[in-house]
Amino acid sequence: MSNETPAIEIRNLVRRYGKLDAVNGLNLTVQPGKCYGFFGRNGAGKTTTIKCLLNLLRPTSGSVRVFGLDPQKDEVAVKSRLAYVPDAVAFYPWMTVRDTLNYLASFRKNWNDQIEFDLLKRFDLNESQKTSHLSKGQKTQLALIGAISAEPELLVLDEPTSGLDPIVRREFIETVIGAYQSSGSERRTVFVSTHLISEFEGLIDDFTIIEQGKELLTMNADDARDRFKKIRARFSQPVASLQMPGALTQRATGRDIEILANGNSEQLLQTLKSYQPEELTCESLSLEEIFVASKTLSH
Repeated sequence: MSNETPAIEIRNLVRRYGKLDAVNGLNLTVQPGKCYGFFGRNGAGKTTTIKCLLNLLRPTSGSVRVFGLDPQKDEVAVKSRLAYVPDAVAFYPWMTVRDTLNYLASFRKNWNDQIEFDLLKRFDLNESQKTSHLSKGQKTQLALIGAISAEPELLVLDEPTSGLDPIVRREFIETVIGAYQSSGSERRTVFVSTHLISEFEGLIDDFTIIEQGKELLTMNADDARDRFKKIRARFSQPVASLQMPGALTQRATGRDIEILANGNSEQLLQTLKSYQPEELTCESLSLEEIFVASKTLSH
């Protein structure tokens, strides 16, 4: 573990709306320089957690720290070092794209004109267009240009691809996070909340999956791919079921059987070999597949 002050540290966070616990005892630590995935279905408590980090909501109990600081007591110090792109982006409708970027830059000590220029060109945004005439995807692109050009230490993204065309999403995310993490010598941290996990597959270092405001699983992404495996076997005859103790899940279809392994793939492979399959393959689960299986994984 690093001795550095975590970029984000959440301890026993509870946020209640009336009788509903939107976040219920959440613990989470994000080390500097990492791209951290915060995964959960819609309504799992992701946005509520982020709003507590940004002092847009007060925690019911527990603590949140950003760069070791309390966002309630040190709001300006915290917010001057991060940039936030929410799911629903809004700008002053009378401003053009150019006006908006100039306005955002006026609040920042640092502003990287080259990054701004490169991303405007890549996204093909017209600087003279009014923000009221932009599509949802274009507004998201503008917000991301504003966030990254400011060169913050921490970039907080809440469902950043929700308004974008599926074809451009992955390339767009790699461009944005790539531009952000490679554009400075200091350590840049990304905290991304999403339920569209496949788009971030190659970028995520560590992740937490939450369900109903509680942590289901926290892991390093490479460790998770090493631990969780999908084993497929094909037999000469249809199989009803095999005795496979220790399998997370088991699904038989005709002559094929698929098994999910949680750290015990070697043992399960040996057991399957004893049934003499015609074919046998083993591969890592993707982060998206781990997310889908996470209810099983947490037990």
